[in-house]
Amino acid sequence: MAQSTKNGNDAAEMATYLQSLPGHHLEPLWSKMNAMVPPKPNPKAVPYIWRYTDSLPLLMKAAEIVPAEEAERRVLMLVNPSMESPYTTDTIYGGLQIVQPGEIAPAHRHTAFAARFIIDGKGFTAVEGKKMPLQRGDVIITPSWHWHDHGNESDSPIIWLDALNLPLFRFAPVNYAELYSESRYPSTHCEECEWRHPWKTVEQSLNAQEGPYAVYHYTINGKPLSATLSAQAERIDGGHSTGPAQESSSFMYHCYEGQGRTEIEMSSEAKESISWTSRDTFVVPAGSRIRHINTSTERAYLVAFTDRPLLENLN
Repeated sequence: MAQSTKNGNDAAEMATYLQSLPGHHLEPLWSKMNAMVPPKPNPKAVPYIWRYTDSLPLLMKAAEIVPAEEAERRVLMLVNPSMESPYTTDTIYGGLQIVQPGEIAPAHRHTAFAARFIIDGKGFTAVEGKKMPLQRGDVIITPSWHWHDHGNESDSPIIWLDALNLPLFRFAPVNYAELYSESRYPSTHCEECEWRHPWKTVEQSLNAQEGPYAVYHYTINGKPLSATLSAQAERIDGGHSTGPAQESSSFMYHCYEGQGRTEIEMSSEAKESISWTSRDTFVVPAGSRIRHINTSTERAYLVAFTDRPLLENLN
């Protein structure tokens, strides 16, 4: 009986104690330890694919009804089904951008880092006065706080996949942009530039590697493209399946060429199989185990944006 009374007193004392904390803006960690330090990765993002055949008509419609001068950047954001914009994965923002013939996406600069994979068409991006040509397969980067503008001097639209570290600024709210006084920042033609990575060079490197599977890491002076995001390209020979691989990183994949599927086992043990073909974009959440399968007899090429540099910099 005495023990029962003691337990009751202890419970009442604990309840009184817990009720006193909010008034001092305090909260006990021990009540939420599993949420703060979970036993395994627990990303909010889920696997998902944006099929180009579905997205392209909607992007073309946007080009028809949304004037470039009103949009500044005419983009359809890739929003993860389990999240809201700007989350394509928990750390990566993705979007499909279109610039019509004769249009200029005006010069600005922003805190966020940006990279772009050219899906179709020809155009240019000028970064800090270096006007780089754009063509299918190129990866172009815009470092933080660099003036940049885009344009299309061809007779057909140019479309690319944007990759930015915008989700990080939900936690560090210091991202902002500044418009340049003119639509174009003064620039001169620059065929070879540290911010342009032509597909020809990447494909040559992939094909020079031995074996049915090869990986190319995009770098600048031997380092990742930025401190938070970088990119890699992968070659998978016809009929080949890659071995299972698992990383803490999340990935936004784009199929440059070929067809196949990616089997994904998430840290929650849920499984997903995503079939892809040329120009499709899909995401792999952090901590997932993945395997690529080339279902055709021809080579397949994938390009992925990843938050691996962020995680490496966090040790």
